Amino acid sequence: MALRKGPDNLKRVIVDFKKLTPEILKLLVDKYPDGYDEDHIIEFKNAQNEWVECVEVTTEDTKYLVKVSTKLVQTMENYDEDDYEDFEEDDPTAVVDPELTDEDDNTGDF
Repeated sequence: MALRKGPDNLKRVIVDFKKLTPEILKLLVDKYPDGYDEDHIIEFKNAQNEWVECVEVTTEDTKYLVKVSTKLVQTMENYDEDDYEDFEEDDPTAVVDPELTDEDDNTGDF
C-alpha cells in the first residue's frame, strides 16, 4: 500500500488545554472568530477506547486536533494577542487556565 502524499499526509497532534500554545490558540481564533459549533467538532475514540471531541486547525505540516472544553471556549472568547507578546509561540505556560484569573474569581473581599 502506497502512502498518499499531499495535504492529507500531515502530522497529527492531539492538544489538551494544558498543552495549548499561543500559536495554536491564535490559529483557533482565526479559524473560528465567532466560536465553533457542533458542525466543527470531530469525534473519535482514543487508544483507551474513550470518546474524544476536538476542533481542527492546520498549519503547513501539522493538523492539530484541540480537545473541546469549557476552558477552551472561555480562552477563545477572551483572546487578545497582546496577552502573549512576551511569550514564545510554542510556550504552553503562556495560556493561563481561565479559572485562575482574577477576573473570574468571585471570592474577593466585599
